[in-house]
Amino acid sequence: MVKYLTPDVPFFHLVFFRNFFAFLILIPWLIKKRHTAFRTSQLKLHIFRGIAGVGAMYLFFLVISQVSLAKATLVLLMAPFFIPLISFFWLQERISLRLWFAIGFGFFGVLIFLNPFTGNLPAVMLLAVLAAILAASTKTIIRQMASTESPSKIVFYFSFFATIVTAIPVLLNWQSISLSLWLGVALMGLFAVIGQLTMTRAFSIAPPSQVGVFTYSSVLFAGLIGYLVWGEAFTWHMFLGSVVIIAAGYLAIRQNRAPQIVTPQP
Repeated sequence: MVKYLTPDVPFFHLVFFRNFFAFLILIPWLIKKRHTAFRTSQLKLHIFRGIAGVGAMYLFFLVISQVSLAKATLVLLMAPFFIPLISFFWLQERISLRLWFAIGFGFFGVLIFLNPFTGNLPAVMLLAVLAAILAASTKTIIRQMASTESPSKIVFYFSFFATIVTAIPVLLNWQSISLSLWLGVALMGLFAVIGQLTMTRAFSIAPPSQVGVFTYSSVLFAGLIGYLVWGEAFTWHMFLGSVVIIAAGYLAIRQNRAPQIVTPQP
């Protein structure tokens, strides 16, 4: 829906409404916890997480508007491999040889998928890499906050911060949206919320090693949708790269820290 809407709706509008719909879902929680909702001992980390998360979302939506849907979705597949690297340098956490192999294998799959040696790799994919690093940073920050903050409060603070921050460029440069486009915007928000809720539910009822690997199949669905809707090619090297990335992701989520590595944020 983001790719469908970007020719007619500025991507910074879409980023705002993506966060706004998520915030609406949290209003009942806010009413229930109104006396303690904003009480926190980790305000600085909440702010850092908000900045990194909003930055990743802006970049991701921009990349979607510039390249094929499958290549843009690859951002979501790269982020989990950056998490242990960030944790290694920031938190001094040990990385096992098996996980180092999985990370290297995953980036090898990315190279196969993108096939950069043909010389037709869009420069905007560098922004995709930055988006993946920022997204991985948000997950690492969440791990830092998890000992004192509840998941609901972490999600609420991000949704509140992101909604306020992303509203500023929308208010400064508002663009009228037709009724049909409003329907698309609403569907975008609905799909995002349903995706987040169903993925959270899946991780709550089944082992991460069983559920997590399915998150890596998103690039295959993106490739299929891109082909059916926009006629985007899904080549043999993209399929082979996807298989390698899925295999590397499976190796990564088999580690003891799998829940922190594979938890997605659509």
